[in-house]
Amino acid sequence: MVRQMVLKMYEQLPQVLQLLEQVAMDRTVPRNIRTSAENVTEAIKNEKEPMDLRISSAIHILDEVSNDPNIPLYTRTQIWNIVSMLENCR
Repeated sequence: MVRQMVLKMYEQLPQVLQLLEQVAMDRTVPRNIRTSAENVTEAIKNEKEPMDLRISSAIHILDEVSNDPNIPLYTRTQIWNIVSMLENCR
């Protein structure tokens, strides 16, 4: 059971990182949101912290970003999708 959860988590993380990269590279997204996407990517890749802390930090940052009034609607949907994927990794 635990092994399946760990495998699922490591299967979804590359997808999460790819989506974050898309947000970070999208020039139509405001700079502060792209920077936050880069910060989340760094937080997830930080192997000095336990995985559950990295995921929680990423969710917290993305939750704040999704409430930004300047975020484009399609980007907000992408952020919500990423948060959902990260919550499944917990």
